[in-house]
Amino acid sequence: MLATFNETTASATSGKLTFGLIAAIWSASVGISAIQDTLNIVYKVEDTRSYFRARIYAIGLTIILTIIVTTILACLLGGDFFAALAVRLFSHPVLAAIVAFGSKLLGWSLAGAFLALSFAVIYYWAPDVKTRCWHWLTPGGAIGISGWLLASLGLRVYLHFFDTYSMTYGSLGAVIILLTWFYITGFMLLLGAEINSEIEAAAAEKRLAEPSPNR
Repeated sequence: MLATFNETTASATSGKLTFGLIAAIWSASVGISAIQDTLNIVYKVEDTRSYFRARIYAIGLTIILTIIVTTILACLLGGDFFAALAVRLFSHPVLAAIVAFGSKLLGWSLAGAFLALSFAVIYYWAPDVKTRCWHWLTPGGAIGISGWLLASLGLRVYLHFFDTYSMTYGSLGAVIILLTWFYITGFMLLLGAEINSEIEAAAAEKRLAEPSPNR
């Protein structure tokens, strides 16, 4: 595998990397476009944006989410790196354990904050709602994030104890696992959006039902 990687990087040029990056962003924006259409249905709004404007929104969301996901991975890897570094630097085992735990806790906390930011960005920009209101964390976002974490953990536990997928599907097993995880992610994202939509609809009905002060 290392030899294949070295051959690929050796033959790569700036033009190929640029074309690959553009193609990857364009392909990923197709999935974001599907999320836009689905969230419009969830929020019961009609998308009045033109095709090019909606696609620009999708490409922009793709780039922003790519940066956020990269930052999340950097926080997790950084927490593990500094935890391992603390074990090597501090001779006192208790102090090393405290610093290592604090590093991992900080990394996971920052990753959770950026995960909430990714949900907030999608809920704010993806649907074509006429009145936008920014919320760092919504009830639907909290439930979606919690459900996504639990479902991802459950999938990991399942794959740990039932690891015969490689013998059944061969090299396609990794693709099937990735698509299953994408399905879980999309489902929890839409579940959170549906909860937010119902809460907003109930709040609007309550405001309309309240008598006006001038009456």
